[in-house]
Amino acid sequence: MLVVDKTKGPTSHDIVAMVRRGLQTREVGHAGTLDPMATGVLVVAVGEATKLVPYLTATTKSYVARLALGVETDTLDAAGKPVREAAVPPGLLAELARWPADCPALTAALERERARTAQQPPAYSAIHTDGERAYARARRGESVTLADREVRVHGLEVVGAGVEPRPWVDLTLVVDKGYYVRSLGRDLAERLGTVGHLVALRRTRSAPFSIEEALPLPAQPDALRAALIPLVDAARRALPTVNLPEPASKDARCGRPIATEAVTPAPPEGPAVWLAPDGDLVAIGQFKDGIGSVLRGFRPSPS
Repeated sequence: MLVVDKTKGPTSHDIVAMVRRGLQTREVGHAGTLDPMATGVLVVAVGEATKLVPYLTATTKSYVARLALGVETDTLDAAGKPVREAAVPPGLLAELARWPADCPALTAALERERARTAQQPPAYSAIHTDGERAYARARRGESVTLADREVRVHGLEVVGAGVEPRPWVDLTLVVDKGYYVRSLGRDLAERLGTVGHLVALRRTRSAPFSIEEALPLPAQPDALRAALIPLVDAARRALPTVNLPEPASKDARCGRPIATEAVTPAPPEGPAVWLAPDGDLVAIGQFKDGIGSVLRGFRPSPS
């Protein structure tokens, strides 16, 4: 596993291509797309680690973002074209100017966004609609309205605000899979009585991987290899761990089910990392109703 500090400009696929060239392998994927305008943590999986991607994309992510008020763009970020302008209410301007003093309108809007359980994705997104990506239809000028998706907000705070050169709000947020920060900008601006778009977005954490350990690209092949997190270490950081005794480990290697009573202490329910007695990664498995099943198996590490 490789934790990359993505710069503004490249797509997530561009980052994957850089890693493929640097490590001379095609078996590379990523855990959670970042828009070209966005920067920060992009978790890149190499080789057998690609099997972990579904379990990494399902976890929480943390961001810092700047929302500019008064102008909306077609993409809901600074990469798009302005499509709508609206005055920022005088009362809100006064709040932004005196932040962090009492800001009742901003506080109320944030409370409603924290309680959000459904969100409409941006038209410019990679979601499939009518057999193709939504952004492809939007770029042709088609009207694209995507259905709301279930989301969850774990944390949302204002960490800065001002009125120059145009009204702005800085936010930190922790959210689950499927949440669009660009949609937050749109919806929060609407709750504040105006329009807006993101002018900066940085992911600071994805699952257990943080910006502090991220490697900027481009990087030389030796630097890429040195920054790789060993597969078993990445897996143990991402999921709970179950230590299998030797007989159960052999069964799991062959994809056979395991009885719960064969493992001590009792394993947790839900996906977990299954380790052999020597610490090697055997599988991602799940115990349910007294039986453990292999979800994804892994090749034994070279001896």
